[in-house]
Amino acid sequence: MVSTFSGLEVAKRGLFAQQSALHTTGHNISNANTEGYTRQRVNFEQTSPFPPASRNRPEIAGQIGSGVQSGAIERIRDGYLDDQYRGENNKTGYYEARADSYGRLEEVMNEPSEDGLSKTMDRFWNSLQDLSVNPEDSGARSVVRQRGQAVAENYNYLSNTISDMQKDVAAEVDVTTKDINSMATQINDLNEQIAEVEPHGMVPNDLYDKRDLLVDKLSEQVNVEVSYEDTPSSADAMAMGKANITLLDENGDAMEPNLVNGADNTANALNVNYNDESLATSVELGNKEIDVENFTSSGKLKALMDSGGYLKADGEAEGTYQNVIADLDKMATGFAETFNKVHQEGESLNSISDDDNAPNFFEVNGAINDDDVIEGLAGSLDITNEIKNDTDHIAAANEALAGDGGNASDLAKVQNTEIFGSETSVVSYYESMIGSMAVEAQEAQRMKSNAGTLTDSVQQQRQSVSSVSLDEEMTNMIKFQHAYNASARNITVVDEMLDRIINQMGR
Repeated sequence: MVSTFSGLEVAKRGLFAQQSALHTTGHNISNANTEGYTRQRVNFEQTSPFPPASRNRPEIAGQIGSGVQSGAIERIRDGYLDDQYRGENNKTGYYEARADSYGRLEEVMNEPSEDGLSKTMDRFWNSLQDLSVNPEDSGARSVVRQRGQAVAENYNYLSNTISDMQKDVAAEVDVTTKDINSMATQINDLNEQIAEVEPHGMVPNDLYDKRDLLVDKLSEQVNVEVSYEDTPSSADAMAMGKANITLLDENGDAMEPNLVNGADNTANALNVNYNDESLATSVELGNKEIDVENFTSSGKLKALMDSGGYLKADGEAEGTYQNVIADLDKMATGFAETFNKVHQEGESLNSISDDDNAPNFFEVNGAINDDDVIEGLAGSLDITNEIKNDTDHIAAANEALAGDGGNASDLAKVQNTEIFGSETSVVSYYESMIGSMAVEAQEAQRMKSNAGTLTDSVQQQRQSVSSVSLDEEMTNMIKFQHAYNASARNITVVDEMLDRIINQMGR
């Protein structure tokens, strides 16, 4: 038979079990607004009944229950939703950074506006038309010089500002990699703490929450995959083990080595190397160097590299800002060389008097690349010193005749002249450049919106499973409180029974 005091033991177990459930409920309520917290619940388990299954047992009709005990405290979390959220969060991080980069680029280009390059060049063409009407007027010549200077300065401003933006992106990449490395180190530290707790049969839920929150934030920066090491035999069945964090490329393949290696408790640093032109040259992951164009792990880091620019293995520069600078150099080269050619074919007031050829209008010095583009010309374009010092050098005439403004009219037509042997004029080239940038910016904004919507949707699903509902917790608190009181009342009843047997029977 069971012990006379078994009823007290059953009630005691009930008290302890309901008390642990109340403590867990209080923990949930306290962390209702804690970022990354996952609600917890106590899994109640029946204790072994009496008598146990054995060869020599009392002859009774059946087993008698011996009460309840608190099993593991479980996190209410869905791993599938975690993976889905991190995948969408990764896309959001990438397209948010891309959209932000295009937004800054659009602010600099400032088209269409009264201060953009397009309007500045329009004023220059108009000043040449005015000069063709009054070719000998010093005021009209002065306006042409000033408008030409404004065009050169606008080219300089755009090219140099975008170059500065490249430097800013390089600095932001440095901050981002430090943030990634910091999170990897923190995850590695949590792995070590978790490994110290799990072998003792305990489940460190709060440490799991901290680790999962770091992985969530990490997924915004780079595309990651999480796997877990096997737990020791003494660990609880719900123990998760140490986490391995692996970077994934655009095909979903793992990149070696791991960012965090749970097996040997190491975190490998991720770094991006840059040259003097603020172009990314290589990526280092631990002791392995990766060609920058082969680093395709999506996320904010990749978006910044795609925006700022990088050097491919063949030495060619690639990137949104870098491409715009190259387009400006190409446009400036075609514009300046075509304009200078027409200008030299004309007659200035000085050439009429001294039979000298008209000088160049724009200064075009610099290294010429394989595409016949003067690299860096947009950032250094200027009018020549001859034009700066004397407006009589402006070649407004076709022939050495007074009142001839034919060449000024020809110079104004340069805006529609084909450049680089193609059917594209300076004006149409710039319009195409701005149009392409606008389409890409719009696409980045659209993808940002779509990714953000999907991320929010998955997060809401995840919160519906894992977040703390105060209404539910208050209901649980009342339920566990009544169960606790009932167990306490059970102790009182057993005490009265024992009092009857001990003190009041046999008189």
